[in-house]
Amino acid sequence: MSDIVTFGETMLRLSPPGNERLENASDFEVMAAGAESNVAIAASRLGATATWLSKVPETPLGRRVVGEIRSHGIEADVVWSHRGRQGTYYLEKGGEPRGTNVIYDRENTAVSTAEAREFDIERIQDARVFFTSGITPALSSTLRETTMKMLKAARQGGTTTAFDFNYRRKLWSPDEAHETLTKLFPGIDVLVIAARDARTVLGFEGDPRQLAHRLGSQYDFTTVVVTRGADGVVGWHDSVVHEQNAYETDTVSPIGTGDAFTGAFIARRLHGDDVPTALEYGTATAAIKRTIPGDVALVSKEEVDAVVKDGGQSISR
Repeated sequence: MSDIVTFGETMLRLSPPGNERLENASDFEVMAAGAESNVAIAASRLGATATWLSKVPETPLGRRVVGEIRSHGIEADVVWSHRGRQGTYYLEKGGEPRGTNVIYDRENTAVSTAEAREFDIERIQDARVFFTSGITPALSSTLRETTMKMLKAARQGGTTTAFDFNYRRKLWSPDEAHETLTKLFPGIDVLVIAARDARTVLGFEGDPRQLAHRLGSQYDFTTVVVTRGADGVVGWHDSVVHEQNAYETDTVSPIGTGDAFTGAFIARRLHGDDVPTALEYGTATAAIKRTIPGDVALVSKEEVDAVVKDGGQSISR
């Protein structure tokens, strides 16, 4: 039995070295990358036992992904498929004004056909937390239904459900996301959402504290966490708002920062920490992740403890 079970697609990320352009790159760095597996790894690094569920093609690329996930100490409980392909994405890093560019190549992937009946639902119901993100239902109509069924099954088994809104404009429009994701809200206990997504997709207005209050009261979540970039996070729980500032960091790679935060936050809540303490640990883990290349938070609990001890401002109101 795992503390946390996550469900979603993990892709292969291909990146030219340094700030080279994709169109003339001759070499690529390759690594596994996916929101749900990133969360599982971060939670594991903070002391939780974690399992990642997915549907993966029975190909060398699919086996590469699963092998890399398992190398981080995560249990990978996958459905092997002889149909569909392995999703990939290309990351071209660049400073301003060019910026960093992401190109997805995840059409007709094996995971897009995943159905709830293909998985051992008891794995979810035996866990303490089931986690997925808004990226998963964005990938196919099948996954929209699968995500709904998995959230319902978790709730029926008494498992806490956690969900990162994780809107990706390259996958679907704000209207499509609004229609689908709000239908999932009744099955979610803990919601993590960026303030910009609450405004863009849900049409909410106000500062992050107001957004957290409105989300918590309107949709009856147990906990709402609103992320606000360089300004840190806001957490709403028991009608109280807790603010946590971001820690200073020298950013090497911002990719995966939100996943690092969410995994650490969930792990510390599972450990018994209150919301303000879990916000501290999540924010500290996110800060360390920004110093690490790649998508995965290769942190240690000792490192995170040290960052938390050195300081960061927490305010509850």
